[in-house]
Amino acid sequence: LHMGKTMKEDLTVVVKYIKQLYPPEFNVFSTYAELYHNYFASQAKKNAESHLEDKDIYLLLSWVHNIYPKDMRKDHVLAQELEKVKLGSLLPSSLSKELEKKYLDSEEATIKNSLTKCLDKEIQRWKEDKEPEKLNGHFQSELLAIFVIQSIYSGQKRAEDISAAVGEELSHRLSQELPAFLRSYKDAFEDFKEKSKKHRYYKAILIASINNCWNFRDYAEKNMAEKDDNKASILSVLGDIENSGFDVLLQQLFAQLKPIYKKFTENKWDSSNEIMNEIIKTTSKHISDFRTLKDPFYHAIVEKIHARLVKEYIVRLLKRKVSLKTPAQQQNLAQNISKNAADLEAFCTSNGSQATWLNSALPKLAEIIRLQDLGAIKIEVATLATTYPDIRKRHLEAFLYIKSNLSRSDLKSILGYLADSTASTPPGAPLFSNINVS
Repeated sequence: LHMGKTMKEDLTVVVKYIKQLYPPEFNVFSTYAELYHNYFASQAKKNAESHLEDKDIYLLLSWVHNIYPKDMRKDHVLAQELEKVKLGSLLPSSLSKELEKKYLDSEEATIKNSLTKCLDKEIQRWKEDKEPEKLNGHFQSELLAIFVIQSIYSGQKRAEDISAAVGEELSHRLSQELPAFLRSYKDAFEDFKEKSKKHRYYKAILIASINNCWNFRDYAEKNMAEKDDNKASILSVLGDIENSGFDVLLQQLFAQLKPIYKKFTENKWDSSNEIMNEIIKTTSKHISDFRTLKDPFYHAIVEKIHARLVKEYIVRLLKRKVSLKTPAQQQNLAQNISKNAADLEAFCTSNGSQATWLNSALPKLAEIIRLQDLGAIKIEVATLATTYPDIRKRHLEAFLYIKSNLSRSDLKSILGYLADSTASTPPGAPLFSNINVS
């Protein structure tokens, strides 16, 4: 700093007062500039060849790439004169490259180490079994994501401040660090998930860990190129963590719902409204716990619940437990299904489900049961297959068991129509493809 200040001030004096005292052919400014530069460069080289701490390496590289060429040589008083002198760099290229490598190795190791320590602290917090903090009603451990992203970003920024090339090299080296950290985070999360089920705040910690994913997801979406493989890797790992957490959070609810759904076929659908009310009541108790998830995750888990409620209802319809011979019986069942579907849709929508694609499944099935005209049934089946292209013959065959007044040829005709309708249609959002028909 002293040498830099002295050189800048002295050369300014040469430009302003001394240069004009000499004939132009003396090139007096060049003489002064070269002598100062050579001395400065020799001192820089001497320092570079001695043992330097990491912060000293950073400072020296900052002088070589940034402060000396930009702040000093581009000074408004000196720039024009210095351009004529063609001074070289403060350090030989080979020595500069050697320092850059030392800096990059050290910075990479430092950031890796800080990320490891950060994860260790997070795991320790889980083990302490304390309720996570809440922010705006959502469980969170946001310091984790902030610290990790900040560590990587700050490292890249420091390197860019030396030079664009050094910044680019460190960014390249660190490009794998966030995906690697998240894979380690996922492994730790899975380990906690399996081994800590008896913890008092087990679910709250799971929810906070899922919520952590949002900051990482947001960072990747906003700061990484679409075609970046690391972005795809990051979003994939985050999706795994989120879905793994959702599965655990939903286990108890789905286990409680299973025996309730069985009542539909056990009671021949006679008390279906009461059963649906029981399903909604049971689900409602669990949904209130999920409000501590951040909004995008809350909506995601509610949509999973919505899909499961519709799917389980369809499963009971495909069990071949009810066979109705008369149009009046079929009309009655269709009304019950329509009422159940309306209640289910109202409940899920009021709790934030945006999975509107599920809403027409049960009403369409109810309509197929209600209709008696073969042509009308075929049209409704075609509509159903268009909306849910993953429905297959085995699903429809099991469902049409309910309509026992269909002749064998009618059944064959309807099933053939479905096969033609769905042969070349790829599945969209899966509903029927998740349903096995026994």
